[in-house]
Amino acid sequence: MDVQMDVKTNQYTGTQELVYTNNSPDTLTRVFYHLYYNAFQPGSMMDVRSRTIADPDRRVGDRISKLKSDEIGYLHAKSLTMNGKPVQFKEVETILEVTLPEPILPNTSTTFQMEFEGQVPLQIRRSGRDSEEGVRYSMSQWYPKMANYDEQGWHANPYIGREFYGIWGDFDVKITIDKTYVLGGTGYLQNPNEIGHGYEDEGVKVPEPKGNTLTWHFVAPQVHDFMWGADYKYKHDKVQMDNGITVHHFYIPGPKTTENWEKLKEYTPKAISYMSQRFGQYPYKQFSVVQGGDGGMEYAMSTLITGERNLASLVGVMVHELAHSWFHGVLASNESLYPWMDEGFTSYASGWTMSNIFQENANPNRGSYSGYYRLALSGLEEPMSTHSDHYHTNQAYSSAAYSKGAVFLAQLGYVIGEEARDRGMLRYFNTWKFKHPNVNDLVRIMEKESGIELDWYKEYFVSTTKTIDYGIKEVMASGDNTEITLERIGLMPMPIDLVITYKDGSQESIYMPLVIMRGEKPQEKGTPVRIHTDPWPWTNLSKTLVLTKPFGSIKSVEIDPSKRMADVHQENNKKEF
Repeated sequence: MDVQMDVKTNQYTGTQELVYTNNSPDTLTRVFYHLYYNAFQPGSMMDVRSRTIADPDRRVGDRISKLKSDEIGYLHAKSLTMNGKPVQFKEVETILEVTLPEPILPNTSTTFQMEFEGQVPLQIRRSGRDSEEGVRYSMSQWYPKMANYDEQGWHANPYIGREFYGIWGDFDVKITIDKTYVLGGTGYLQNPNEIGHGYEDEGVKVPEPKGNTLTWHFVAPQVHDFMWGADYKYKHDKVQMDNGITVHHFYIPGPKTTENWEKLKEYTPKAISYMSQRFGQYPYKQFSVVQGGDGGMEYAMSTLITGERNLASLVGVMVHELAHSWFHGVLASNESLYPWMDEGFTSYASGWTMSNIFQENANPNRGSYSGYYRLALSGLEEPMSTHSDHYHTNQAYSSAAYSKGAVFLAQLGYVIGEEARDRGMLRYFNTWKFKHPNVNDLVRIMEKESGIELDWYKEYFVSTTKTIDYGIKEVMASGDNTEITLERIGLMPMPIDLVITYKDGSQESIYMPLVIMRGEKPQEKGTPVRIHTDPWPWTNLSKTLVLTKPFGSIKSVEIDPSKRMADVHQENNKKEF
């Protein structure tokens, strides 16, 4: 793409040459482009949805409906050809529908050439100009972006403000803009010694531009999006990591930013190193943290985050958006259809990363469990299999995607064991990077790693809102023995870890896998000696165990002291004597 930005009118024009390869077995007669900026207009689907949903996003509300003509966003295709032939196209709000003059056969490539024009909307949601913190441009979702075609067909979803799903490509982007502006985001700058602004090699004297503009040339291989932020006030810092990764930070200096952004330079490399070790090696040689947007939002090789935060908040939002690089950026599940596989796994990973870099010992996922419990007991929960655009409330969407999605992984460690789950996460990344995995792909990896069947876990926890609730019904003497009766009150079955603590201080654990698991997790490090019992059939609502210990020797009986099982009513999980 070659783009010219006018910083006075906030409008831009561009050309795009797109070489599209049909890797599917299907013959394509149409293609679709996303035109995201058209959502920022009064009366758009995003505007209507934002005003009519029961719990509107405070950042949006009715703001789109009040935009003036020079504040709206738009993105229009002016011309489009396929292999040099004009094509028919129709703009339907945020989607460009394209009818091809000739089909694209399987395993063939075609070249589309487009002229386009756009206007940057006033900053409202993620993208835009002149944010509350004074950032001139947060340029995300700014170009005509080819929709994704996969085994489920085209994904030409209208933009209403939720999630994204993109195709990997090799981007070559030139942006011409006022020479005073500093740019940062996706891609490796190809002409740093002509641009300067902190990109130049050490000791190089950057020549004075001949005109009023500079043309920035970026290349970004194997990414599915391209974002850039721009401001003439940006301070640009570079940190070179030992492994060759360059970390860029861009922020507007001031009393609310400078001190904490200077400290942030220590934490971003630490987070990249930890996540690369735990979740798979970060595959790019650059990551950019850019002040902008309306909170925090992930993009290829980069993130936009608001910058006027205390240190803990600033590091926290950086870590969360960085963690998206693994699940949104490299694995790139369909975030619109499976938002929990990105947001939830990112929340899980960022919890562990924050715990590591700040040396905290508390449960890193405690907040996710609390969020899920509030959702499950609210009456608003919808299955995680719901498309992100179609949740009835923002609360149901965010709690399912972020909290319950994180609990899915944390609780999986309870089901198959922490070590198998952690090995599985690395295997999942290395097997499925750059391949758009779905939930079945993840589950199969975990089954192979653990030797346990997990289809039941996926079906209950993802596709339903059935909850887990087990209880200790009765503990009683039976001659010289003790009988313990457990009951399943909730509709979702789970394996059970039951820990008996004796009055002499010793402990034993009784492990009850489900029949449908067709296997069991290994004894975990640091847990009491395990007594095995027969698997618990999910059809049976209760199970009675006989301990060959007298009732009077028992101090307490507790279901899952680790609290990893997401039992929504835990008050009946422990009895003390």
